[in-house]
Parts: sequence; structure tokens; C-alpha cells
Amino acid sequence: MKNTTTPRVFIAATRQHDGKTTTSLGLIAALQTKFPRVGYIKPVGQRFVEIAEHKIDEDTVLMDSVYSLNCPLVDMSPIAVEPDFTRKYLQAASNNALVERIQDAFDRVAWEKDFVLCEGSGHAGVGAVFDLSNAQVARHLGCKAIIVSRGGIGKPIDEVTLNLALFEKEGVEIIGVIINKVLPDKVDYIADFARRGLKRKGLELLGVIPHQPMLESPTLEAINEELATEVLNPSVSLRGLVDDVVVGAMSAQNATRFFQGGVLLITPGDREDLLEAAVAARPQKMAGIVLTGGVKPGNGLLRALGQLPIPVLLARKDSYAVASKVHDLTAKTRPTDAGKISLIRDIVTKHVNVEKILESL
Repeated sequence: MKNTTTPRVFIAATRQHDGKTTTSLGLIAALQTKFPRVGYIKPVGQRFVEIAEHKIDEDTVLMDSVYSLNCPLVDMSPIAVEPDFTRKYLQAASNNALVERIQDAFDRVAWEKDFVLCEGSGHAGVGAVFDLSNAQVARHLGCKAIIVSRGGIGKPIDEVTLNLALFEKEGVEIIGVIINKVLPDKVDYIADFARRGLKRKGLELLGVIPHQPMLESPTLEAINEELATEVLNPSVSLRGLVDDVVVGAMSAQNATRFFQGGVLLITPGDREDLLEAAVAARPQKMAGIVLTGGVKPGNGLLRALGQLPIPVLLARKDSYAVASKVHDLTAKTRPTDAGKISLIRDIVTKHVNVEKILESL
């Protein structure tokens, strides 16, 4: 690696889904107020999409879509961990070649940039099986690191301490901790005691981000992709958020009280009584309806459903399987989620001490 001068920071976490991408997305906005040209790299990615025959990490696509970072996508996402990646590495691959690929990609990302944000993948040890744990990657890129953990006092400090040991083993300095997803009425309380607990470990508290239910609500677009559904009224937007799920296991009369804002109704396609009630109610603010079992209602009702102002999706799986999938779906922020992105920028700018981060670098 030739570039050792461009300021950089590595965003790590204690676990998957603790908020690395949310923090990174907000930090780039905050950094852009200090540095005109900010670069981004996710050296090792696990969830990717195919773009021009290259496998590009989803978070990289998000950052580039939101900020137009003027970096080659293939350099912002140099390594994609495909299903057989680990097996192939253990059989024959060279760690030196992978390290060189990451370092060369960083050099190209950092070209003419004033700052580079590096995002990790999962906890400190993720990638250790192919000798590219987050701690090792941070060392190879000459980064100091920030650890993001999830709300509370005891648990995040315990988990930060565990991750800290691996970074220290690799000689990587942790400049501080951000605690994410804290109940809004406990932010000050958590900040006070977490600061004391972290200080005993020689760590700074860089911010406490309040929990935002909106960020954990999946869109109909995400549900459509996850379930591979057929959209029965394609002219309606799929960008609405699902705040609550109701399975149609009650009478039509009792179901009407659930036809409210943000509710997703999951019901077999042959529950025509429920669907007729939904058509009669003309719900404007419901998140949508998913018909299950691959069953469509009669033609007349199908046409009426197709004219509703909310998305109506047809899934092949049964109601239980669909409800379970929706419940377990990780609500990753997407480039089209304008409301979420705006919220993330605001809360990170407000609740994370960017000045302290820059001083530590």
C-alpha cells in the first residue's frame, strides 16, 4: 500500500446488525461538512449484488447511490465472500494476494480524497477463517477503529471488551465506542454510565444514538424481493414501510379494525370475505396486503384488489411462512429509502461527536 497519509477510520461492531452501516452513512454526511472529498471502502463484503459482471457489496451500492462518491465501485468493494469463497481459500488461496487486492483498492479509493471511511463486516473476528478479520484488515489499511455496539450498559461494554482484545492483538488502536439503538428516554442515563464503564477500559464514548423504529421497518420493496412475490397492482409504489403485521385469522368484521396505517395484512388468497372487507374499506394508509398460498381470488375481486391504492402482493408460501419471513427480515437501508436516509444523517450528526473522532485521528 502506497497511501499512508490520507486520514482514515475503520468502523467495526460487536455483532452483525448493530448499526455499522447506519453509523457509516451518517458519518459520511458529517465528514463531508469538514472534508470536501470523502471516500468509502468496504474491504470484505458478504451481501452483494451483480453490477457489470462484478460482485459489489450492497452497502457499497448504498453509499455510492446516496453520496456519489466518485470512486470505482469495484475498488470500494474489493472482496465479495461468495458461498464457496472460504472453501477455495482453505484449499489453495494466498492471503498475500487478498491483502494486496484490498490495499491497492484502498489506494485507488483514496486518490485525491481528503478522508476515507472504511466499513467492516460483523464483529472483530469475522473473516478470521480466511485471515482477513476486521482487526487484521484495519491493520493492513493502517486504520484506527471505532466500535459500534447495541444499547444498554453491561452487555455492550462486555462485548466491546471482547472485540477490543482482538484489535489490540493486531496492534489497532480503538479511538472510541458508539452505542446504538438506545431507548430515547434512556439516552442520558446510558451515556452517563456507559462513559464511566468505558473509561475504566481506557475507551472514549463517542456517541449514543437513540432507537428509531422507522429504521427497523422493512419496505414492501424488500418484502417483495425476499418472498419473490407477484405484484398485482404494479402502478402502486412499494416504498411504504411496514410497522405491524396482521395475519388474517379472524372474521372479516373483526379484521376491519386492523386496516390502519403501516399495517401489512397477510391472508390466504381464498379468504374472500377478508379481502372484500379490505376493498370496501379502501384503506389509504395500510402498508399493503400479501395473498398467500399462491391462490388468487375470483376475477371480480382480483380486479378490485388491483385498483386499491396500496400494494397487493401474491406469495407462493403459506401464511405462517410469509409472516415468519417478514418478521425475520433485516430492514437494511436501501438507496430508495429517502426518509430513512434523511433520518440517519440527522441522528448521527446530532448524537455522535465527530470533532472528538477527528481529534483522535
